Amino acid sequence: MTKLEDLSIHVVDDDAAFRRSLVFLFESVGWQVATHASAEEFLDPLPDPGTVGCLVLDIRMPMMSGLELQQVLHSRGWSVPIVFITGHGDVDLAVQAMKHGACDFLEKPFKDQALLDAVGRAVKLGCETRDRSARCEVAKALLSRLSPRELEVARLVAQGLPNKLVGRALDISEKTVHVHRHHVMEKTGVGSAAELARLMLRADPAWLD
Repeated sequence: MTKLEDLSIHVVDDDAAFRRSLVFLFESVGWQVATHASAEEFLDPLPDPGTVGCLVLDIRMPMMSGLELQQVLHSRGWSVPIVFITGHGDVDLAVQAMKHGACDFLEKPFKDQALLDAVGRAVKLGCETRDRSARCEVAKALLSRLSPRELEVARLVAQGLPNKLVGRALDISEKTVHVHRHHVMEKTGVGSAAELARLMLRADPAWLD
C-alpha cells in the first residue's frame, strides 16, 4: 500500500516566484515539495516514480514544453499523475494534455484551494493506480507458478464449473481435475473458486472471458 508521507509533489515551472509560492502552499498542508526550473532539470536526474505523488507542470516553458515533457515521460513508461498549469489561451493545449492522461488543468489565476483539491485528487488516483498495479503483479506472480494444464483448470474453476464439467471440457477424468484443483489452490494460496476468480481478475480480466 502506497504511503502518502513517502510521496512528494514535484513542481516544474520556469517562474521562480511562482515555484516559491507553491512550495509555501504545499508545505503549509503537510506535503513534501521539490521544484524544477525546467523540464530538462526535472529529467536530469529523473526522480524515482515511486516517490512522486503528483507532477504540477507548466504547459508552456522555454526549450521543452510541458506537453513535450509529458510525451517523454510516457515514452519512458511513466504513469505519474500530472496537473497542468496553463496561461490564458492555453485551454486547447490543456485539453490535449488531458487526452494523453493528465489528471487535471488549472488556468491562471486560480485559487489556492482549487490547486490543492486538484493535486489531492491526482495523488489519490496515483496511489490507487500504483496499488492496483502492485496487486496485479502479485496475482500474476502467483499464477505463474501453475503449469499450463493447471492454469486451464484454474480458469474453468474460476468460472464456476464443477470438477465434472471441467473434466469434460478438458477431456480428462474428474479425479485428475481434483488433483489439479488441489495443486492450484496450494500454489496460489486461495481457498475457494471465488477467491481464485478474484485473483485471476486482478492479474488479467481477459483470462475469465
